Amino acid sequence: MLLLEQLPLNYAPIAFQFFVAIGFVAVTMLATHLIGPKRKTSDKLTPFESGVEVQGNARQPMSIKYFLVAILFVLFDVEVIFMYPWAVNFKELGFIGMMQMFTFMAFLLVGFIYIIKKGALKWE
Repeated sequence: MLLLEQLPLNYAPIAFQFFVAIGFVAVTMLATHLIGPKRKTSDKLTPFESGVEVQGNARQPMSIKYFLVAILFVLFDVEVIFMYPWAVNFKELGFIGMMQMFTFMAFLLVGFIYIIKKGALKWE
């Protein structure tokens, strides 16, 4: 016996919304391409970066330290976010919850010590 939840007809509104959204995007892009102005001047074709004139090549090598510090910040920032629900539910979680959080913080501390020992935060 076929249940009502399994009928393909139940997915018709989702498919309809999907096709309407795709159609809207296609029609809008086509209309702006056909109706919009087509004046290309040398000023419009020059690169513009936040009001600063372009200087040199954009493909210059950059120190990996900037990216490493940014990734480490995001990593430890996200890990600290996991501590907020624990702090809110501190009383309900009891002793076991506290021990689990201490274990979690110990793993974070070991990771941080590893990063410092590897010299990831040293600037030369």
